[in-house]
Amino acid sequence: MLERDRELAELLAASDDAGHGWGSVVLVFGEAGIGKTSLVRAFTEAVGADVRVLVGACDDLMAPRALGALRDAAAGTGGPLERTLAEGAAGEAVFAAISAEMSQAGRVVLVVEDVHWADDATLDALTYLAGRVDDLGTVLVLTFRDDELGTRHPLQRLLGALTRARVRRLPLRPLSPDAVARLAAGSGRDPRTLHAVTCGNPFYVTEVLADTPGEVPETVADAVLARVRVLGEDCRTALEQLSVVPTHVGLRLAEELLGDRLDALAEAERRGIVEVRPEGLAFRHELARRAIEGSLPALRRRTLDRAVVRALLTRREPDRDRLLHHAVRSDDAETIAAHAPAAAREAARAGSHRQALTHFEAALRHPDRFTAADRAGLMDDYAWELYNAHRFTSAVRAGQEAVRLYEPSADPAAFGRALVRLSRHHYMTGETDAAEDAVSRAVRVLDPLGRTPELASALTHQGALLALTGHSERAVHVLDQARRLAGEHGCPDLISLCLNYLGVARADLGEPAPALRCVRESLATALHAGSHESAARAYTNLAELLYRFGDLAGLDRCVEEGLAFTRECGFWSHAYNLDVHRCLALMRRGETASAEQGLRALVEGVDDPGMLYVYSVPPYARLLARRGDAGAEKPLIQAWHRALRQRSLPGLAYAGIAYAEWAWLARRPEAAGAVRDLLLPFLDRPGRESFRAELLWHLARSGPAAEPFEGCPEPYAASLRGDWRTAAEGFAAAGAPYEQALELAESGELGPTLTALGMLDRLGASAAADPVRARLRALGLRRVPRGPVPATRTHPAGLTARQSDVLELLAEGRTNAEIARHLVLSVRTVEHHVAAILDKLGATSRREATETARAAGLLHPGPAAPTRWDPESPGTVGFA
Repeated sequence: MLERDRELAELLAASDDAGHGWGSVVLVFGEAGIGKTSLVRAFTEAVGADVRVLVGACDDLMAPRALGALRDAAAGTGGPLERTLAEGAAGEAVFAAISAEMSQAGRVVLVVEDVHWADDATLDALTYLAGRVDDLGTVLVLTFRDDELGTRHPLQRLLGALTRARVRRLPLRPLSPDAVARLAAGSGRDPRTLHAVTCGNPFYVTEVLADTPGEVPETVADAVLARVRVLGEDCRTALEQLSVVPTHVGLRLAEELLGDRLDALAEAERRGIVEVRPEGLAFRHELARRAIEGSLPALRRRTLDRAVVRALLTRREPDRDRLLHHAVRSDDAETIAAHAPAAAREAARAGSHRQALTHFEAALRHPDRFTAADRAGLMDDYAWELYNAHRFTSAVRAGQEAVRLYEPSADPAAFGRALVRLSRHHYMTGETDAAEDAVSRAVRVLDPLGRTPELASALTHQGALLALTGHSERAVHVLDQARRLAGEHGCPDLISLCLNYLGVARADLGEPAPALRCVRESLATALHAGSHESAARAYTNLAELLYRFGDLAGLDRCVEEGLAFTRECGFWSHAYNLDVHRCLALMRRGETASAEQGLRALVEGVDDPGMLYVYSVPPYARLLARRGDAGAEKPLIQAWHRALRQRSLPGLAYAGIAYAEWAWLARRPEAAGAVRDLLLPFLDRPGRESFRAELLWHLARSGPAAEPFEGCPEPYAASLRGDWRTAAEGFAAAGAPYEQALELAESGELGPTLTALGMLDRLGASAAADPVRARLRALGLRRVPRGPVPATRTHPAGLTARQSDVLELLAEGRTNAEIARHLVLSVRTVEHHVAAILDKLGATSRREATETARAAGLLHPGPAAPTRWDPESPGTVGFA
C-alpha cells in the first residue's frame, strides 16, 4: 500500500459520510496492475464492523454473466437482491431490489470490481443505483481500467450519467522512484533500472522482485513465466489448466479439473502466484493468468478449454456463460447449439443486449445444427438484439432472413410477428416504404387468425406508421381498433403505444391539448405496467410535441426525466432522440456552444443512428452554417434526401428548415426554392403551423416576401407582416436571441442594427453577421465593429484552428504520438482531429489528406483566408 494513503483515506471518508446519510460513488481507476484491488481490499478490511460490505467482480468472459457481479455481491445475504436475482427477475424488479438491499439498516458499501467488463444489465442497475446513492446514504465503489475505455465503450454511459451523484474520483498513479527503491531494498536490483522497466506499476515491480536475482526482464510476461519455470511439473500443468479460466476458478471446478493434482498448486500458492479466495482459486493478478495462457500453443489451449466444458456439463444447471466461453474457444459446436440460444434469450430478458448478441452469433455460426423453424426464431431474436444495439442495417438483413425462413412454415403467427419486427427495423433505417410494406403484409397474414395479440401488435405498428407519415385520420381509426384489441388481451405495452401514436395523430390534426393528454396517458400506462420500451417511446414523442408547440419549459422537464429513465434502462436510441431535443432547446435559447458540443457528440459518436440522422444532423449543420463553416452543406443535403425518403414530419421539418436557413446564409436561392416547392405543401395542414411559419420566415430572406397565413403563430406572423419591432420583442420574450437579432437587423435603423450585430457576434453567427455589417455601412456607419479576429474565422476546408495545426504536422509525416507531444494534447484527442481532417478533406488516408491539402494550398504558411459565399458559383443541388 505504498503511496496509497490519500486514496484509502478518501474511501474511508466516503464510508464515514454514509454514516451521516451522505451517499456517494467512488471511482477507483488506473491501468492493469496499478493496485486497484489491493486498495479496495485494504478499504474493506479497515471499515468498521457496523458496515455491511458487498463485493462483486465482473468477468473477462466472451459474454459476461448477466448481472453476474451483483449475484456474487448478494450471495449468501438472504436479502431482497439475492432473492430477486434467484427468481430470474430483470429490469424494474432488479432496480427495486438493489434499492431495498442498499437501504437496509446500517451503512452499506457495494464494491464492483472491473466494471469495464460489465454486462449491459449490470451497467443499467449500477446507473440506476448511482443516481440514488445520496438518497440511500450508501457507498458505491467501482474499479476499472481507464486506459481501456474508448469514447464508445459501454461504461462511458454509466460515467456520463453520474451528474446526479456525489462522485469521488481516485486515479491511481504509478509508484515513484523512491517507492520502487524502498520495495527493491536488499534485493540486489538496481532501483533506477527497475523503475524504468516497470514504469512504477506495482504489480510489475513485485513480479520482477519475486523472480530470481539477475537481469531485469523486459516484460511482465517474462517475469511471470520465469517464476513458473522453476515450479515442479505437476504444478506447472495445473497452472496451465487454471490459466484458461478467466477471473477465478471455484474450488469445486478446480477439483473436477485437477483431481489429485490440486495439491500440487500449494507450491504456486507459497510463491504468491495463486491465491485461495472465498470465491475459489485465482491468480494473484489477471495479468499473470494471461501471461501463462498466452504462452500455451493453440492446440494445448483448445484441449484445456474442452476439459472445462466437460467439467461444467456434469452439473445439473451449468453456468451457461462460462460454459459457452470455453465451448466457443474450443469450437465445440454441439455444446454451442445446445446452450447458446437459451443463454442469448436469458441475457436479452435480463437486459444484457451485447451479451445476447454474442451468444446468438455463436449459435448462428453453426446453422446446420438447427431446424429451419429454430433458425428462423434465432434470426428473428438476433435481429431484435441488433436493433437494440443500434445496428439497424444489420437488423434489417437478419429480419429479412427470419421472414424468408418463416414463410414456408406452418406458423403464421410467428411469421406475422417477424414481419412486424422487420417493419420496425426498416423504419429505423429510414426506409419507410419498406416498413409500410412489411406491416401491411403482417396484417394480411394475421387477420385470418382472428382477434389475436399478434394482430393487435401489427395494427398498432401500422397505425404508428400512418401517424408518423401524416395519414392522421386513418391512423386514428387503426389505432382505436388496435387499442380495443390490445385491451381484450391485456397488453398494456400495446395500449401505451396506441395512446402514444394517437397523440401524434391528434397533434397533426391541430388538436394540441388532446395530443399531449394522449401521450402523457401513454407514458403513465407504460410506467405503471413496467413496459419500459413503450415508456421510452412516450418520452421521445412527448419531447417532439413539446418542442413543436414551443413549450421549452415543459420540454426541459420531459428531457430530464426521459434521459434519466432511458439511460438507466439502456434505451440508447431513445436517449439519443431526447438528447437531440435537449440541444434544440439550448440552440433556441442561444446557448450555442453547449448545443454544438452536444450535437457534435451525437453526430460523431454514433456509427448508425438510423432514421435519427435527420434529427441530429440538421441542427448541427445549422450551427455550422451560422458561423460560415463550409462543412455544413454536404450533411444537410444528405439529411434532406433521407428525410424525403423517410417522410416523417419531424425529420422533414428539421431537415427542410435547416436547409432553407443554410440556403439564405450561403446565398443559394435555388436551393431555398427547391425546399419551398417540396416541403411547403406538406406543411399546409392544421397541426403543422409552427413548422410552416418558421420555414416561411427563412424562405422570405432568400426570395419573395411571404404573407402570414391563417393560424400563423407569433412572433413569426409579425415578422411576415413586416413588423420587425413586434417580432423582435416576441422573440426576446421567448428567449430566442438569434431570431431576435435577425429581426433587429431588419429595422433599417442604426441602433437596432448595431444591437443585432453584437448579438450575432456573441452567438458566433458570423455568416449571419456579415450582411448586417454591410447594412451598417449602407446606413452610414463609418467604423463598423470588426467582429471575431481572423484566427477564429472559417477555414476554407472547414477545419478548426487546432485541426489546421494537426494538418501541418501530419504533412510533415509525424505520428499521432509525436503530434500529441508537440501540441500538448492527448493521443486520443489527436486521433479525433485526424479523423475529422480525413472526413472534411474527403480523404481515406493520411497521405491522401496531405496531397489534397497541398493541392488546395491549405499548407501554405499564414492564416487561411476566410471563405466567402459566391452566389454566382456553378453547381446545383439535386433533390429526390
